[in-house]
Amino acid sequence: MRAIVQREFGASEVLRIEEVALPVPAEGEVRVRVAAAGVHAVDIDIRREAAPPSMPRPVLPMTPGREIAGIVDAVGPGVDAGLVGERVVAHVGFRSGGYAEFALAVASALHPLVDGVTFSQAVATIGTGRTAQLVWDAAQIRSTDVVVVPGASGGLGSQLVQLALSAGATVVALYGGAAKRDVVENLARGGKRARGRLLPLDATDESWPARMARLLDGQQPSVLLDGVGGATGRAALESLGRGGRVVIIGWSSGEVLRLDTDDIVRASLTVTVPLGRPVAELRALETGALAALAEGRTSPPVDEYPLEDAAAAHDAIEQRRQQGKVVLIPAPR
Repeated sequence: MRAIVQREFGASEVLRIEEVALPVPAEGEVRVRVAAAGVHAVDIDIRREAAPPSMPRPVLPMTPGREIAGIVDAVGPGVDAGLVGERVVAHVGFRSGGYAEFALAVASALHPLVDGVTFSQAVATIGTGRTAQLVWDAAQIRSTDVVVVPGASGGLGSQLVQLALSAGATVVALYGGAAKRDVVENLARGGKRARGRLLPLDATDESWPARMARLLDGQQPSVLLDGVGGATGRAALESLGRGGRVVIIGWSSGEVLRLDTDDIVRASLTVTVPLGRPVAELRALETGALAALAEGRTSPPVDEYPLEDAAAAHDAIEQRRQQGKVVLIPAPR
């Protein structure tokens, strides 16, 4: 089979397509013919040998990829043979191996896919979607909220926008440049997402805070879900009304959101950082994310690349060019 193999740490060029042996499922495992593999920012950290200390250092050579969706192809001892042929999605965790035509997963990690859900949507939901559920639980968004989401065109930001719209909130969806406009404008279309009000704004235009103020006509944002940080995150923070809630979920700009106790006291802010803590019920978050997808509360935009273009997929994330969740698609053979 074909797989992406990483034999050294470094830039994206270390990701190369190779012919490798077909994996054999052990006891309690299944083999999945991969139809879509998710690409995550953590994959990039692992590739660069910059993963958080909580993650085990990978043994090279390795095949990256922790999110897979496809069809069960074979089962190991102790696994129900009736799973063969089932459409599934799974987060395989630190074992990785998803950037390939076939991958192994523990049978207990599988989630069945309902009709109408595509493999790319499923793989966009299983990992990034469970993170969105964790953030959603922390944010406690209501229909009366005005929510600012920087990085709204990304895999996580787009799902948070859709969850907030489905709750009936007003969402200021910030994106980085005209190439990402269509992705963001489409987030409100279909399903239950039309309940809310979507205000897409280009954050590369420095006048966006003034434009937002005009569109809100006297309202002030009440929630900031910030995965960008830097100048954009700071401007969004300064727009919040008294009693606003700040949920910090990342810093794709390279700079964490700057705030101090003066900011918190001045506006009576509540600040939460939900990521990085131990999470006991990951499967429950995955189930919740897949339910949101099946119910039409989310419909993740995806940015698909052929499997052999894994390096280009990593580049798109590192250069902040992605339009939705980045997904690798193995060519059928």
